[in-house]
Amino acid sequence: MGNAYYYSVEKLLSSSLLSKNLKFRIYETVILPFVLYGFETWTLTLREKQRLRVFENKVIRKIFGTKRDEVTGEWRKLYNAELHALFSSPDIIRNIKSGRLRWAEHVARMGESRNSYRVLVGRPEGKRLLGRPRRRWEDNMEMDLREVGYDDRDWINLAQDRDRWRAYVRATMNLRVP
Repeated sequence: MGNAYYYSVEKLLSSSLLSKNLKFRIYETVILPFVLYGFETWTLTLREKQRLRVFENKVIRKIFGTKRDEVTGEWRKLYNAELHALFSSPDIIRNIKSGRLRWAEHVARMGESRNSYRVLVGRPEGKRLLGRPRRRWEDNMEMDLREVGYDDRDWINLAQDRDRWRAYVRATMNLRVP
C-alpha cells in the first residue's frame, strides 16, 4: 500500500515548485500512515526492518533529488549517510519502536477484565509446533527496552509508573538505530 501511495504522489515529491518542508509534510501525512497502519502490534524481523528503511530512503531520495559530484561534475544519488544528515526527523524504525512502547504502556495499564490485557498476559494452551518459536510481540518489547538500558523482564510493572516509562519511550526516539 505504501508504494501505491508513494507512486501516486511521486511527481509532487520530485517537483521543484514545492518546498522540501511541504514535501515532507506530504510524506508524513499521506504516505507514512498507510505504511505504518497497525505498527504497534508488529513483530519486526531484520528483513522487514531493512525493507522499511529502503522504502523510507527511496522517498527521502525523491524529496531531496540528485546531487552534483564535486570531483567528476556528474549528477548522482545521495548516499544513505548524506540522507540521514539532511533528514533530521527520527527514522521509521524508531517511530515503530516508540509507538510499540506507547501501546504497551496503554495495554499494561488496562484492567484485567479487558481482552487486550488478557491476550497480553495469557498463555496459549496446547502443543507447540516443531522448530524455533516465532518471535513474539513481547520479545520485541523486551528487546526494545534492553536497547535503552532496561534489563528487567517485568516491564508490565514498569509501565505502571508513567514518568519512568515515558522516559524510556523518549530514549527510544533518541536512539541511533543501525
